[in-house]
Amino acid sequence: MTALSPSSFSRRSFLGTGSAAAAGLLLAGGAAADGLFHAPSAHAATAPQPVINPIVNQRADPWLMKHTDNRYYFTGSVPEYDRIIIRSSSTISGLGSAPEAVVWKRPPSGTMGGHIWAPELHHFDGKWHIYFAAGDSTDVFRVRIYVISTDSADPATAVWEPPVRVFTHADTFSLDATTFEHAGTRYLVWAQADAGVNSSLFISTMGSPSTLSSTPVRIAVPTLDWETRGFRVNEGAAVIKRNGRIFLTFSASATDANYCIGLLTADEDADLLDAASWIKTPTPVFATSDATKQYGPGHNSFTVDEAGNDVIVYHARSYRAITGDPLYDPNRHARVQRLHWNADGTPQFGVPVGDGPLPFRWQPAEAPELYLAHDGTTVTASATPSLAASQFRILPGYAKKNSVLIEPVLAKGRYLRIEAGNLVIASAPGASSAFIQQKGLSDSAGFSFESVDIPGSYLCLNQGVLTVSRVAASQRAAATFKLTS
Repeated sequence: MTALSPSSFSRRSFLGTGSAAAAGLLLAGGAAADGLFHAPSAHAATAPQPVINPIVNQRADPWLMKHTDNRYYFTGSVPEYDRIIIRSSSTISGLGSAPEAVVWKRPPSGTMGGHIWAPELHHFDGKWHIYFAAGDSTDVFRVRIYVISTDSADPATAVWEPPVRVFTHADTFSLDATTFEHAGTRYLVWAQADAGVNSSLFISTMGSPSTLSSTPVRIAVPTLDWETRGFRVNEGAAVIKRNGRIFLTFSASATDANYCIGLLTADEDADLLDAASWIKTPTPVFATSDATKQYGPGHNSFTVDEAGNDVIVYHARSYRAITGDPLYDPNRHARVQRLHWNADGTPQFGVPVGDGPLPFRWQPAEAPELYLAHDGTTVTASATPSLAASQFRILPGYAKKNSVLIEPVLAKGRYLRIEAGNLVIASAPGASSAFIQQKGLSDSAGFSFESVDIPGSYLCLNQGVLTVSRVAASQRAAATFKLTS
């Protein structure tokens, strides 16, 4: 996601997409006779409709794709586990309020009359296809893989063909089928009960949307501590191809706060049907964060935002404690955030950033190779900070119209705040936490932040440390920051 002006939005509607140089609060200004910069009142610029997390409530196992018509199509598990739904919108932000079409409902009895899980929407060979898992009415956990298809242009209004079972190598618990194409070959990856574990991951080539054309190969087995908490699970695979490699995420452990995302990696020239081609990262790449109040992130998909940036879509809860079986707790909400990339071409997931506006990373205009980052107390500039420590959420302020609060992602409920003239990270909101976001003092593509309590004083980088001070004309770049998602 890319940078937007936050101060023109309400608390609920805040957060958005657009260019990193997209409009914020545009101000005109110049140097005064005393050498200090004095900005006139801010004017809110027109900005695209913002996006906030969660994007869709009570929709687990979210699958989001951007089709060739430039529309986003969304599906996911509903808490009742009884139907398949689709939403579509021209923007990610519009999905939350988009109409929801029921495109298939389970029969009242018999085969597929049990739990309906994890639908995925794909388009290939000129048709739409939805892969899903279904139990039987007499045994809701006798789950197998099915697919429905249609050649209609709009999947939300289509008449879908009857479900067809996708037969695998064994008639056992199987679910979470996903498909991808690589080097002219289409593959299916799915989870299936195997060798004393709840589910392992398998891969095969496909002969048609409902048939396999090669012997299934097991590519991941849950053996590590973080994969075996509550249940021994590898499931919910999703694929993204970048930088000469194929990255396959999967979810592990029970569906409570232990749920997390792991990663398999294969070279793009490798034999994908050789289990040795897939290397498992030894630790989870995306997991529960008490700091951001996000629990059990998992079962993700990938797409791109309106600016073409890679994003990860996933579900998580905003609380740890669950009464009863977590499978029947309805509050796994669909969420989205920017997927970053390391210098070596591997994905950098960071942490689930939490409810509300997506965060920004701040690059000082005088040192654009650096990012602001914090240690829980002090904000400094660093060339290689951790992603999470360098993410700051901008929220509507309390002090006056157009004021904002600045919340470090890893310090939820705490804000950049001025106390005794010093910049601290503290819990109390209010005027001393409020800033006016303005056009950058040295660069109109950037932003500057003036204290509400101390007019004429700005957030300013001083010898590598973020402070609040008055700004001379020669210091404007130190008080100007580029905001990127």
